[in-house]
Amino acid sequence: MRLDKFLKVSRLIKRRTVANEACDAGRVLVNGKAAKASLNVKIGDIIEIQFGSKTVKAEVLAIQETSKKEEAKELFRYL
Repeated sequence: MRLDKFLKVSRLIKRRTVANEACDAGRVLVNGKAAKASLNVKIGDIIEIQFGSKTVKAEVLAIQETSKKEEAKELFRYL
């Protein structure tokens, strides 16, 4: 699954366009490397997102095309 779509489905970032812009600005790292929005995300990947001065680090646990709000928390784990 594309990185920008995973960020939206998992609700780490609310909108796919915002996820795209964050990736283009270099604020999203996957396994320690700057990632493009089109990168394929796999289970076990570590995603780091920089929101201003705050950094969020999460591990991908599952991949789904869609998810409800309650299920979205099961797709990743905060580190």
